[in-house]
Amino acid sequence: MAAGPGAGAKYKKGAAGMTDLTKPGKIAKPVITSIYTADPSAVVGQDGRLYIYASHDMDPARGCDFMDRYHVFSTEDMVHFRDEGEILRSDDVEWGRPEGGFMWAPDCAFKNGRYWFYYPHPTGSRWNDTWQFGVAVSDRPNKDFRDLGYVRDAAGQGIGGDALIDPCIFIDDDGANYFYFGGGAKPRGCVLEDDMITVRGRVRVMEGLEDFHEASWVFKRKGLYYMTYSDNLPGNNRLRYAVSKNPLGPWEYKGVYLAPTGCDTSHGSVTEYKGHWYAFYHNCSVSGQGNLRSVCVDELFFEDDGSIRLVEQTDRPCEAVGPAPVRDPRTRTYPAAGAVREGNITVSKGTARGFENAGSFLRFSKTDGCEGGRASLCIRYANGAGKLTRVRLVVNSADWSLINLIPTGGWEDYGEAYFTVPLKPGRTNTIDIIGFDGEAAVRSLTVEPLD
Repeated sequence: MAAGPGAGAKYKKGAAGMTDLTKPGKIAKPVITSIYTADPSAVVGQDGRLYIYASHDMDPARGCDFMDRYHVFSTEDMVHFRDEGEILRSDDVEWGRPEGGFMWAPDCAFKNGRYWFYYPHPTGSRWNDTWQFGVAVSDRPNKDFRDLGYVRDAAGQGIGGDALIDPCIFIDDDGANYFYFGGGAKPRGCVLEDDMITVRGRVRVMEGLEDFHEASWVFKRKGLYYMTYSDNLPGNNRLRYAVSKNPLGPWEYKGVYLAPTGCDTSHGSVTEYKGHWYAFYHNCSVSGQGNLRSVCVDELFFEDDGSIRLVEQTDRPCEAVGPAPVRDPRTRTYPAAGAVREGNITVSKGTARGFENAGSFLRFSKTDGCEGGRASLCIRYANGAGKLTRVRLVVNSADWSLINLIPTGGWEDYGEAYFTVPLKPGRTNTIDIIGFDGEAAVRSLTVEPLD
């Protein structure tokens, strides 16, 4: 029998009645815009911050599959999201495919005093046939991860394979480690030993899920287990959910909780933080391209019977649940007027223009990395109400990324774009902002040490 909208869909109605759950609704405003990110797994760290582990859509896009260079983001107030920097890339994975890339949707959990980061990655050039689930570990939620290999059964064999992607790690109240994965309509689940890399017993098929595609996510509320996942609606995947009294099912299908977001694929997580529940997901509202996506978040609500209301995809930030962040006292701001200008960059009234001329750049020399380590770079800019502007960020001769400067609404209205990189100690760093695509007026560069 064909699946209907389900219990999770019945709460959002328009003037004509039931919401059409086959089409995108309001376009939500992403919370991470400086680079393209997708497939968010939201995890509360031991330090009280909420961390988002997401895949990274590389720009310029190389097809829809070549993601790499995982970044982590964090917040304490659900309004300001800090780029914690890159934690792992395909070059760090000795067992991975020689061509690199294909670092897809990850997850992370805290156990045994450490953070365990799981990610799908192929072992061979025939990527869709050779998926495995990599494991990296760190004492910190936001840096210093090292790869340990991939999840294996008791015989030492990997448990991945054809279209098996999207790992999810769930630690139950009794300390048991449940591991979920699946793609190509093949939902799977198992238990991990306390080494967090070896499967205990057998891998099971998750029964009772209607129209499963991929993107497994499991959480627990009031003694009930919830599994969320994406379905197979062509061109407009939705997020559905099911419930069970057992972490490995069987599951009872409940319905759709997130309507299409305008992307071909959908992937999300549901997490409680400071007494509120949130739905994390992605759309492509910044780029307008399905292979360059952006992470969004909206509050999620439950009915008295435990069912999930259809999430409202909003264009406004969540309500603050904590104070706004205070910058580190070592933070320094470097005016654009004091930077070296090359190419067609000009400065007027303290702002640098000319970034529409590809290759023209501002160079901030002798920027202070303090003791060295991670630093958050903030570009303050204006670019009117036109299309997206992109600039290239080069730090100490390393080409890090294209940075999105989303429209600010006017040339006197300033916005900020953030990206975190490692810096050398002292006033020894050179940071270039290079024109790539579109106009911008850059006012300053702010460098905030994070270590």
